[in-house]
Amino acid sequence: MLRSCLAIATVTVTLIATGLPAAACGEEDKPASEKVRVAGAPGAVKNVKAVGNVPDAQGAIAMGFLQYGNRDVMAVSGEFGLKVYDLTKNPTAPKLIGEVSLPGLWETEDTEVDVKRKLVFLARDPRAFGGTTQTGESGIYIIDLKNPEKPAILSYTKVPAGHTTSCVDDCRYLWTGGPAKAANQPADWGGRPIWVTDIRDPRNPKTAPDPIELARNDGKTDYVHDVQVDDEGVAWVSGRGGVRGYWTSGYHRDPVQGKVRRATAFNPVPYAGGGIEETAAPSKFMHNSFHPAGHRSADGADSNRWHGRDLIYATEESFLDGCAGDGVLTISSLQNSYNGEGWRSTPEKPFRLKSVGTWSVAGQEGSDPTTGDCSAHYFDVRGKVLVQSFYTQGTRFLDVSDPTDPKQIAYFRPADASAWAPYWHKGYVYVADNTRGIDILKLTA
Repeated sequence: MLRSCLAIATVTVTLIATGLPAAACGEEDKPASEKVRVAGAPGAVKNVKAVGNVPDAQGAIAMGFLQYGNRDVMAVSGEFGLKVYDLTKNPTAPKLIGEVSLPGLWETEDTEVDVKRKLVFLARDPRAFGGTTQTGESGIYIIDLKNPEKPAILSYTKVPAGHTTSCVDDCRYLWTGGPAKAANQPADWGGRPIWVTDIRDPRNPKTAPDPIELARNDGKTDYVHDVQVDDEGVAWVSGRGGVRGYWTSGYHRDPVQGKVRRATAFNPVPYAGGGIEETAAPSKFMHNSFHPAGHRSADGADSNRWHGRDLIYATEESFLDGCAGDGVLTISSLQNSYNGEGWRSTPEKPFRLKSVGTWSVAGQEGSDPTTGDCSAHYFDVRGKVLVQSFYTQGTRFLDVSDPTDPKQIAYFRPADASAWAPYWHKGYVYVADNTRGIDILKLTA
């Protein structure tokens, strides 16, 4: 069990209305309104220009972008529910045009949008609206954004999981996972796996009764945190026990069953992946990932030196006393994992992906040495530059062309930073900061 997300350090603290990690720390993480924040050092900025800020999005956790012809719209989720902004006339000064008010919503991490049907999917964690992991209600809100000025809840569906919900198979289905297990779930589970919801009719979602992605942690069913789908349709599932990829459509060889079969969202075909080496991620808790594929196969490592398809980038989210042992960015090789090795791993015969490189914010230029909050969180990759949120350590820009040696090239750390998720969008980086709202940054390096 990781330490409480509240036990940051034994230093002077001040109460604030919002802040601190989303954390996958399990049942101990709480909405920001119940958290304390460490008083830190003055801010630090290098090779980044702050070109805008949206303070009325305080409590922001995630965002997505939608196009309506030439119109550019940003949907921001957070503790307030959903806020919709128009970026068309001035992308550095977003204009609020609509909202769905759900004060007390938790957690909506990695909120996804259906760009074709103009839908937004909000995960309701059992801790939302004052609930608890043990007994709280979890589920999925589907928001209609066909008219961005008038967002509306199309449906709400109770689901046995609800920390994150992710589109698979072109947003025809949702995979919903986390957090720690409920009181009525199996005692030998370490956390909630994935439940699959059919959203082909978004007004009438249908969730399958039986979960998938079981036995992911050396044979133990454990906490699934999030899912990212690569450009070829492979769904990469992160959580305690590593990162594993699945085909969700088409016919593929199943390396576990040893035959070619049809993949579906309810019965996916294993592709590759497994546990991350403990020397790279001691907690074994992988938060989110990125796999270069398709038109994004050149993103990340230098393709002249590295075969990007064989790399998986992942965040370890972990909070320990001090900064040195907190979660890091990991880069691992998928080689030797394409024959189902990650599905046969046991405590007696564990399988681990070979670590290629890691990067930690602790002790780096621009870091606050007084804070105990240094865990890695969400990231986004464009070209050879990876941008990543590190909570109170702000937003970091890394050159990852050599995955064995990621190098920081820029940083943006306001004194009151609580950065959760950065997004590349049309030359800018939009950062969901739980304290500051939305910061809009321009890389100048």
